[in-house]
Amino acid sequence: MDLFSPEFNENSNLLPKDGTVLYYGPIMDYAKAEFYLNRLLETIEWKNDEAIIFGQLITTKRKVAWYGDTNFKYSYSKITKEALSWTPELKQLKTLVEEKTGETYNSCLLNLYHDGSEGMAWHSDGEKDLKKNGAIASLSFGAERKFAFKHKTTKETVSLILERGSLLVMKDETQTHWLHRLPPTTKVNKPRINLTFRTIVHE
Repeated sequence: MDLFSPEFNENSNLLPKDGTVLYYGPIMDYAKAEFYLNRLLETIEWKNDEAIIFGQLITTKRKVAWYGDTNFKYSYSKITKEALSWTPELKQLKTLVEEKTGETYNSCLLNLYHDGSEGMAWHSDGEKDLKKNGAIASLSFGAERKFAFKHKTTKETVSLILERGSLLVMKDETQTHWLHRLPPTTKVNKPRINLTFRTIVHE
């Protein structure tokens, strides 16, 4: 099911079952979204992402950064990252997202896709460090890209276009039952930055 041009309602669940995905659409105007895009490109400590796949260290073209309330350690794809301190812009965006969603977050994983050739394969965010069934708020800047969900059992799919300055929230049992991805495309030649605000749980 493609949701490319509906009238979105932030209270309407985009998933037919087994989880909750809410799309708020753009939560700021074009000028402010462009301001944050440029500031994030300039101020974030971007590094190429790394993953260990079948015992081999893979370095991606996509760049990432990890920020949080404290120097949280976060492990995925068998690589551990240590959180940096919030920048002023990230603090502002965290506050805005918390006000919009009614949730609280203590960390943020950022992704920088230089153009449409870079994407993300099917996966779910089920790392043990994350709050179980907690909300993950995804804030998008730059190029608009397709984003897709696929049910792990039934294989049914849901897709939408993430607009510049838009907010999407995944919560409840979404990560248990659904995969998501950012498919590559030849139609996009501009960068996209994605901020995923999360809650890390300490033992």
